[in-house]
Amino acid sequence: MSLNRGFHKLKIAEVRRETADAVSIRFDIPDELKERFAFQAGQHLTLRTDINGEDVRRNYSVCVSPSENEIRIAIKQMPAGRFSSWANTALREGEMVEVLPPMGRFLVPEDTGNDGYYVGLVGGSGITPVISILKTTLETQASAKFVLLYGNRSTASVMFLEELAGLKNRYMDRLELYHFLEDEADEIDLFNGRLDQEKCEAVFDSLIDVGSARAFFICGPGPMMDAAETALVARGVPPEKILIERFTSSALSAEQLAAREALQQKAAGTELTVTLDGRRSKLAFDPTKGSILDCVQAAGLPAPYACKGGVCTTCRARILEGRVTMTKNYGLTDEEVAGGYVLTCQSVPASDHVVLSYDE
Repeated sequence: MSLNRGFHKLKIAEVRRETADAVSIRFDIPDELKERFAFQAGQHLTLRTDINGEDVRRNYSVCVSPSENEIRIAIKQMPAGRFSSWANTALREGEMVEVLPPMGRFLVPEDTGNDGYYVGLVGGSGITPVISILKTTLETQASAKFVLLYGNRSTASVMFLEELAGLKNRYMDRLELYHFLEDEADEIDLFNGRLDQEKCEAVFDSLIDVGSARAFFICGPGPMMDAAETALVARGVPPEKILIERFTSSALSAEQLAAREALQQKAAGTELTVTLDGRRSKLAFDPTKGSILDCVQAAGLPAPYACKGGVCTTCRARILEGRVTMTKNYGLTDEEVAGGYVLTCQSVPASDHVVLSYDE
C-alpha cells in the first residue's frame, strides 16, 4: 500500500535557527511544482518521515507571505515531540523531505476591501500562520490595520522577534504589537502573565476595538485559544469573525471514548463502497481499526491523511449514500458538512451501507 499519495520530495534550501528550540526551513521548489505549491497566507504544509519504522506526519504553517517568493515553515521543538525533535536536530540543507502541497482554511476573509481592522491572538509557535497573514494583509490592503497580541514565556522564546520589530517600524501607523510574557516582569502589569480569559478580557477593554474588527485570528496552545474564543463570544462577536487554527485536538473524555466504541461495535461489518483515484472498492467496516479512514487504509487503498485528529481536512471525503457519525470536526465548514463532506479519520458508519468518495 502506498502511504505517500500526493507527497512530493522537496530539497531543503536552508535551515535557520530562530530560537533555541525552533528552526525555520526553506524549501527549494522546482519549476514544475511551483503551481502546485503556490499558497495563500495562513495555509500549512504536511511533512512526513519514517521514525523507527513508523510513518509520522505533522502539519506546519507557512510563515512567509506569497509576495516573498519563497516557501518557509517554522518548527518549534515540543516536549516529547518526535517529529519536531527530529526536525530541530537532524534536518540539514540539501536533504530531501516528503511534503504535501499547501492546504488549510485559516485565511483572510474574502471581499474585505483595503481598510480592514484585524486582530491576532497567538501564543508560542502559533505565530507562524499569523505572521504570514499579518504581512500579507498589510501589503495588500493599503489602509488595513492589524493588532497582534503575542504571548510567550520569555523574550528569548519569541519566534520572529526581530522580524516583528522590523514590521512594526515599517508599518508604524498600521501595526500594533503587544508582547505578553509569563516569566519576565514588565513595568505595565497588563503585559505580564499568560493570555488566559481574564487577561483577554482586560486586553479587550483597553487595547482592542472589538466591535470594529473584521476578523480575529487565533492560534496557539489549546487553553489560550479556548480562552480567547470564550472572551470574544461573551462580547457578542459573530462566530464567522473568530478564525481558529488548530494542529492538535484535545483528548476524548472517558464518556466520549465509550460512546465512540459503542458506535464502532454497532457498525461492525457495515459495507463501505469507496471511490479513490477513480477506483471503486468494497470493504467491510472493522471496529478494531477505529475509523473509516483506518479501514480504507487497512484494505490497501492509499487514502490521504495527515493529522488523524479531525483538524487538517486531508482525509475529507463526500458521503454519497448512507450516514456516518463524526466524533470531532475542527476543519470542515458548516457548508461542507451540509454538502455531505466528512473527515473520514473521525467517521464511523451510522447506516447499513455507506458510499463515499475521496475524489469529489
